[in-house]
Amino acid sequence: MRYLPLTDTDRQAMLGRIGAANIDELFRDVPKAARRDELIDLPRRKGELEVERALSALASKNVPAGSVPFFVGAGAYRHHVPATVDHLIQRSEFLTSYTPYQPEIAQGTLQYLFEFQTQVAMLTGMEVANASMYDGSTGCAEAVLMAHRITKKKKAVLSGALHPHYRAVVENLSEFARDDLDLGEPVTDGTEDIIARIDDDTSCVVIQNPDFFGNVRDLQPIADAAHAKKALLIVVVTEIMSLGLVTPPGEMGADIVVGEGQSLGNPLNFGGPYVGLFAARQKFVRQMPGRLCGETEDAEGKRGFVLTLSTREQHIRREKATSNICTNSGLCCLAFTIHLSLLGEEGYGRLARINHANAVKLADQLDAVDGVEIVTPTFFNEFTIRTPRNALQVIDELADKGILGGVRASRLWPGQSDLDDLIVIASTEVNTDEDRAAYASALKEVLS
Repeated sequence: MRYLPLTDTDRQAMLGRIGAANIDELFRDVPKAARRDELIDLPRRKGELEVERALSALASKNVPAGSVPFFVGAGAYRHHVPATVDHLIQRSEFLTSYTPYQPEIAQGTLQYLFEFQTQVAMLTGMEVANASMYDGSTGCAEAVLMAHRITKKKKAVLSGALHPHYRAVVENLSEFARDDLDLGEPVTDGTEDIIARIDDDTSCVVIQNPDFFGNVRDLQPIADAAHAKKALLIVVVTEIMSLGLVTPPGEMGADIVVGEGQSLGNPLNFGGPYVGLFAARQKFVRQMPGRLCGETEDAEGKRGFVLTLSTREQHIRREKATSNICTNSGLCCLAFTIHLSLLGEEGYGRLARINHANAVKLADQLDAVDGVEIVTPTFFNEFTIRTPRNALQVIDELADKGILGGVRASRLWPGQSDLDDLIVIASTEVNTDEDRAAYASALKEVLS
């Protein structure tokens, strides 16, 4: 039985109230290319058991990340998540908690969010962090809007090596806010001259480090150039594990740091849910989006935690809000915090060094394959190679040999023919010597 609570009369009344003549007019802002003119080619009805069998058959066509040598990255990374993390986040008090409307009865939730904020601020080298965003891409877009509010300017300069998904989210929000964007072309080797594009109208400069192609850069000259024009530097970190080895953005002059925290405590999960990180200078705290937990004392002098500076409800008033993201990725934050607490500072740094060492080993092995060129001179655990054949064909043939060999750059940069022969490859602590040898051997066969 189908549950359809509204009658045709109900629908017409609702459409009439908002001034829409029909359903199509209600969805007129959705681009035509994103709409379907007919039903999806699926059976109209099946029994529960039949649906389970059909979906299981579809799922069996997937290749699980842990079942073969896996070198896919490009913003989502496979790391080992200790069993302790999963055990703790499944405690009922965590699984059932949501937004603490009455913080005084949600002290446990607020405390772990406070600890999460502290960890993010320390990792990024910033002074204050919020209680998370939905993911790294939404955090990036919110950072641009925040920079506009602070500088009273409306132009954002985006690096050409910023992850295309992050760029797309910034474009989406900027379109409706009528903000200006200066979008760079992808530069694969880390030599992009973003400083030349900064002018007096620039509100902020958005640059990723390590960038989409894996390059690690010194951001201080870019920060100095931005500040000379009274613009802010926004740094994006899609691989939070890198900050165990790479200089934190805050120590290189960043004003706002956003990123993706998935690498700590959160598995790939087919792309989500993830946890967006957001940190900034203390002087900008009142312009930060999302929610902020603070430490205080109760009437008896006992340590306590509160939502501070703004309430959740403040963000519901869209026209007056600093952000329309009015919640946070609570359970993912908790997983992040537990994993990082288990590692500790020393363990986090050691894990980062293992990641880097594994990537260097793989790069050396692939560089020895005839026709392969490493185009990323300085990297953390992700780098880009150029192959003598189309990357799509290479990736498909590697998959046929049981190797998930990375992400072809042209998949995320459609229309950029100069990227057709590039593959972005990640090697983390989960990859073994055998995995790397298998990749090099398979690539040699594919290119022979």
